Amino acid sequence: MSVLSTEDEGKFLMDVRGEQIGIVTEIDPIEQVAYVDPEPSLTNAWIQSLGRGDAGEDDLEVPSDNIKTITDSEVRVDADLSSEA
Repeated sequence: MSVLSTEDEGKFLMDVRGEQIGIVTEIDPIEQVAYVDPEPSLTNAWIQSLGRGDAGEDDLEVPSDNIKTITDSEVRVDADLSSEA
């Protein structure tokens, strides 16, 4: 399990195959949940990368139990979430 912090906001969420799932819009450091926008607009992605955005209604909730690694630019989950089989 990885520990999430607000510094992870604005990072790309990737699956184990390296497929981009979305962008992290907000982190709840107490509940250890990342909120991810699966289809950010270019403007929204830019705002999120600056750490200035908030979670939206349609954002996905990703618990830290599902996160394999966190780097400077991405959060990677331990599952293959791509549409290709």
